[in-house]
Amino acid sequence: MSEAYIIEAVRTPACRRNGALSHLHPADLGAHVITALLNRVTVDPTDVDDVIFGCVDTIGPQAGDIARTAWLAAGFPEQVPGVTVDRQCGSSQQALHFAAQAVMSGTADFVVAGGVQSMSRIPIGAAMTAGAEFGFATPVAGCEGWEHRYGDEEISQFRAADLIATRWALSREAMEEFAYTSHMRAITAIKEGRFDREIAPVDGVAQDECPRMDTSLEKMASLQPLRPGGRTTAALASQISDGASAVLVASERAVREHRLTPRARVHHLSARGGDPIYMLTAPIRATRYALDRAGMDISDIDLFEVNEAFASVVLAWAKETGAPLDRVNVNGGAIALGHPIGATGTKLSTTLLHELERTGGRYGLQTMCEGGGQANVTIIERLG
Repeated sequence: MSEAYIIEAVRTPACRRNGALSHLHPADLGAHVITALLNRVTVDPTDVDDVIFGCVDTIGPQAGDIARTAWLAAGFPEQVPGVTVDRQCGSSQQALHFAAQAVMSGTADFVVAGGVQSMSRIPIGAAMTAGAEFGFATPVAGCEGWEHRYGDEEISQFRAADLIATRWALSREAMEEFAYTSHMRAITAIKEGRFDREIAPVDGVAQDECPRMDTSLEKMASLQPLRPGGRTTAALASQISDGASAVLVASERAVREHRLTPRARVHHLSARGGDPIYMLTAPIRATRYALDRAGMDISDIDLFEVNEAFASVVLAWAKETGAPLDRVNVNGGAIALGHPIGATGTKLSTTLLHELERTGGRYGLQTMCEGGGQANVTIIERLG
C-alpha cells in the first residue's frame, strides 16, 4: 500500500461574518485557495486526479458540487473532476481522508483536498431551515426509527455543550479561562507572524480577523448563557466565519517521478461515532481508537489541534485523554480564530503542519466534533 504524503497546505484568513471575505462568491473563495496551493508546487494541474472539498449547507451559491465549481472558476483543466463532502464540521478533514485513501489504494497520484464555507452568505443550518418549507422542521422530525431510539428530546450543539459542561463538572469560570487563553494565544501567534506562511492573502487581507484583541474575563463574565440555566455563552463558542483551505496529497510514485519533497506523511486516519444527543463527545472515543490503531500513546503526540466548537468540548476531551493543554491549540483555536465549518478540517491540518515545522515536532494529532455525534482523527508525521 502506498504512503500518502502532504506536499503543500494553505488557507485563507478566517474572517468574521459580514467581514472582509463576505463579498466573495464561495466558489471564488475556493478557487483562490486552490490556485494558491498549486502556485506553491511544481505540479501540472492536468496531473491532478481529483478535487475533494468539504462544504456544509450546500444550497444557493454553495450548491451544485462546489469542489468542481471552484476548480473550474480557478481556470484549471476541465478534465479534472471534483466532489463535495458533507460530514458536518469535519467535512474537509474527511476530504483529506478520502484523498489519502485514494492515494494509498493506488487509484490516484495527486488529489487536492480542502473545503470552503461562506457563513456570511449561507447561514449555519440554512439547509435545515430550507427543509421547513416542505414541512420538515429538522432532519429527524417524524422519523419513527429515530424517535423510537432517542425520543423527541432537543437535539442541538448548544444543549450538547451544556450537557458536557455538567457531566464533566466544567465550571463557567474554567471555560472562560480556556476561551481567554485561546484569544491570547491567537493574538500572540498573529503578532509573531506564525500564520504568515500558511495564509494566502485575499484582496489584501492577510490576517485572521476573528481574534478579539480587547477581550477580557470580565467581559466574558457579563454575557448571558445561550440557553436558560446553561453555562455556555457566545464567548465559549466558535466564531461564525468565512474561509477556505486546501492541501495537496501525493503518492510515493508521484513524489518520486516529480522529484517532490513531502512535508508530512499521513500516519493514521479514522473516524468514529458517539452519542448523537451529547453530539460533541465523539473526539474522546475517536482519539482513543486512533492511538490504539496506530500503536501510539498520548505522550507520543507533540501537538494537538482539537476544534474549539465549544470550550467544554476540548476540556472534556483533555480530561478523558490526558492530553496536556499546553500542547493543544497552541496558537489558539476556533473560539478565537473562527470556524468556517466546511473549511475548518484542512484549515487545522494546515496550521498543525506549519506549527510542527516551526517547533520541530514529529507527530501531530487533529480531531473535531461533528454533527450527528461523529469525529475524525488524523495523525500526521512531519518529514525533513
